[in-house]
Amino acid sequence: MPTNVPLEIELKLRVESHEPVREKLRAAEATFVRRALERNLIFDRPDGSLRRQGVGLRVRSLDIEGEKQGPDETHPTLTVKGPRLPGPMKAREEREVAISDAQTAARMFEMLGFVCILSYEKRRETWQLGPCLVELDEPPRIGLFVEIEGPDEQAIRRVQTTLGLAGVPHVPQSYVHMLADYCDTHSIAARVLRLTYCSLHSQ
Repeated sequence: MPTNVPLEIELKLRVESHEPVREKLRAAEATFVRRALERNLIFDRPDGSLRRQGVGLRVRSLDIEGEKQGPDETHPTLTVKGPRLPGPMKAREEREVAISDAQTAARMFEMLGFVCILSYEKRRETWQLGPCLVELDEPPRIGLFVEIEGPDEQAIRRVQTTLGLAGVPHVPQSYVHMLADYCDTHSIAARVLRLTYCSLHSQ
């Protein structure tokens, strides 16, 4: 693989509460970036071959807290993630571009023969600590998580220790994998998972 390939390197940890992590972030003088509600559409070929290859195809839009938004101001993106690379942390090639309209992009994929295999919301609070992004995540039904994304394993481990999470085992599965398993276990054929609120602006 070429050395200039953009990689997503991250560590996912399951937690009981986000508040102790917030306190550690404030104590470390981390920078609060934003709080948002994500809406994610995951696509695959009808035979499921993308998932079997470890490839992810996603259309995402955001509802950012404190930001007045119209239908064309949801910061939609198209992301393709490659197979996971060997190593102790989750690392994979990631390509992402801004798009003008999430629903139009979704319809284009359907016209090309792709199918939406999962639709889910996720609440995400993002902080910057040194070279790393720390994300406090609340996906539906499966609990609370902290993701630490950084340039390399050493930087991520330092932040993990700073946040008091050094002894917490990492979760290797993606949210898509865990949520798809939840749908299968609970016979949710439509594979549509929403949080109990629709917009952060009403919180």
